[in-house]
Amino acid sequence: MMKDQYDLIVVGAGPAGSIAATTAAKKGLSVLMLEKRQEIGEPVRCAEGVGKKRLRQHIEPDEKWVCGEVSSAKIISPNGTTLTMAEVDAGSEVGYVLDRKIFDRTLVELSGEAGVDIMVKARVTGLIIEGETVCGVEMMHLGKTYSIRSKLVIGADGVESKVGRWAGIDTSLKPSHIETCAQFLVSGVDIDQDSCYFYMGNKVAPGGYVWLFPKGNNMANVGIGMLGSRSGKKKPIEYLTEFVETNYPNGSIIEHVAGAVPASGPIEKTIANGLMLVGDAARQSDPFTGGGISNAMDAGMYAGEVAAEAIAQNDVSETMLQEYERRWRGSFGNEIANNLIVKETFFSLSDEDLDSLAGSIKDVDFKKMDLIDFIAALFKANKKLLWNLRPLFTQKLKQKFSGLTKFKK
Repeated sequence: MMKDQYDLIVVGAGPAGSIAATTAAKKGLSVLMLEKRQEIGEPVRCAEGVGKKRLRQHIEPDEKWVCGEVSSAKIISPNGTTLTMAEVDAGSEVGYVLDRKIFDRTLVELSGEAGVDIMVKARVTGLIIEGETVCGVEMMHLGKTYSIRSKLVIGADGVESKVGRWAGIDTSLKPSHIETCAQFLVSGVDIDQDSCYFYMGNKVAPGGYVWLFPKGNNMANVGIGMLGSRSGKKKPIEYLTEFVETNYPNGSIIEHVAGAVPASGPIEKTIANGLMLVGDAARQSDPFTGGGISNAMDAGMYAGEVAAEAIAQNDVSETMLQEYERRWRGSFGNEIANNLIVKETFFSLSDEDLDSLAGSIKDVDFKKMDLIDFIAALFKANKKLLWNLRPLFTQKLKQKFSGLTKFKK
């Protein structure tokens, strides 16, 4: 039974919301988690790839929701030049390919086991705000309206988030800060099941890329993400359809989803008095790759921890909640900011430029280089094309040499 007051209300039952709710409940808080849809995990709006190490920090992998395991990423330039990166250097989306429907439900089940009250078809329509502090939510469930009070609210309501806006946080997105996406689940796809694929180029995906994530049994998620500012008369779904028809004419499309991903980089703040935002609601997805599962889960954990600390101190002010900002920005926030620079540089390149980049390093043995060495080699061979990235490379090189100096001392 739903109560009329909780320590914490979490709006949204995706990975960010579930981890936040579970973390807080395990620390003794009374928690209510609200999901507007009638089914957890539906519809899937994700390529379903996630890095192994960061996933295992939150949950042990289970064959029930792991569809595949990949050991490398293949990046294909417009002329077909293929660069292969090992899983460890390929980003936080490469490792496991999930079944998000089952995965998300598993996370919610764990929340329930931790003592979280869960409601589906529960649409939050507004916040209760008193004295500039969020004190709960207004919601509708099965045609009835409710006012539920809480000491804290966590907004995990995705890219369409209204919670942050209601609390006065600027979460607006320009067209250049949104990846419009479409994805097919395609059967009859004969690809290497140990690799995921990323196709770059303005002919296949202007201002973005096409991805393939193997799901076993000759199936794969084949999707496309394009910047909203680059979407003209030709829609992402049309580009994706052409790609599948050209490259996998014998494949059968058995599922189709569409959605959007924030690609804005870090927003100014993700907190207000009595409120924290997590996941896509906080614009915490990678602006270059669009991946967000790992960041969402980490942010959910930090938010759940800080919620427990704030309530224990009877202080849910924005000043107190700065600890949440400090943790997530210190963990993956810098990577988001850096990848925004990468996005704005690479998505502005012509197909000829992309081919030139790929050709300049096609003979490099990535296994003999760490990531810093790889970046330095790429920049050295393409200074003119990548000049906008020089602050990023300089920063990373300083970090490397700083680490070496500390080690020698």
